[in-house]
Amino acid sequence: MIKTELCEMLGIEHPIIQAGMGPFDTAQLAAAVSNAGAFGIISHWGVGTEPPINPAEKMKESIQYLMEHTEGNFGVNIRVARIQIDAPAVLKEVVEARERDTEVKRRLKLVITSAGDPRRPAEEIRKSPGLLHFHVAPSLYHARRVEAAGCDGVIATGYEGGGHQSYEQVNTVVLVPEVVKALKIPVIASGGICDGTGLAASLTMGAIGIQMGTRFIATRDCEFHQNYKDFIVRSTDTDTTIVQGAFGPIRLLKNKYSLSAPKPVDKEARVTQEKEMFADLEKLREDLEKYALIYEGDVEGGAVLCGEVAGRIEDIPTVKELIDQIIREAEEIIQRLPQKIVR
Repeated sequence: MIKTELCEMLGIEHPIIQAGMGPFDTAQLAAAVSNAGAFGIISHWGVGTEPPINPAEKMKESIQYLMEHTEGNFGVNIRVARIQIDAPAVLKEVVEARERDTEVKRRLKLVITSAGDPRRPAEEIRKSPGLLHFHVAPSLYHARRVEAAGCDGVIATGYEGGGHQSYEQVNTVVLVPEVVKALKIPVIASGGICDGTGLAASLTMGAIGIQMGTRFIATRDCEFHQNYKDFIVRSTDTDTTIVQGAFGPIRLLKNKYSLSAPKPVDKEARVTQEKEMFADLEKLREDLEKYALIYEGDVEGGAVLCGEVAGRIEDIPTVKELIDQIIREAEEIIQRLPQKIVR
């Protein structure tokens, strides 16, 4: 058994958080993760549907789903980028859900914010007693801003990870120990982690746990299309690419769409890009449609978010099998470490 401060903070058995995977739905996956003793996360919905679904209403439905399908604790991820205009309403729904129901208040433990400034959501989260706040940081500079905002923890996410990435391009093995050394708040490691080796390494770097995204997609319990999962399993460590996404650089698996997508703009061009997105809502809707294609199993025409760690994923187990295996591997590695030291 590996018990860390993260287990005590979140009331879980294993120090593993399932990453938010917006704009996709992850309620089913989150329930399976929480049922397996780790920490499931409801994602910030954003895929175009007919008829359209309001993201705040979708969050309300997902919270209810978790309450009905797991007895474990869970959290939510909310994207707070400047162009994410629905974020305040989604966060308000989370806070009000805890106010309406004491059992929700007891089990909905954490909000993970990402892709923006943590200060404004921190003010709203503090209105709900007992609700913890972690924020995703891709560099030491951003991690210091997370601590200054009063967050309870920081998720240090390296450039290897899938989905939205940063302009700084700092890898996990560099990022995690420098953040641990510089900050006083707890650090969770993320980016390129899929197994017990990643968990053991993260703990030795000073993290109190790990967050995984890509590895959890390739599980039988995840609601993503089977084509998505199969694509991950057959991919190698060089089969991802970075293109320009709605919030900045984004890591995708190489396919017809990503190989023709625009390359990331430089950091200075980001503000201009965001202004153009606000002015061209039709273009933004077109981008969302590329994500929606994945729900239909189109792994060539859609945007397949995935980390470099796909090259190390070779099977599609259940969530419980995966988590049990990770903990078992990490325990064995930690026990063998003294034997590798020559005295």
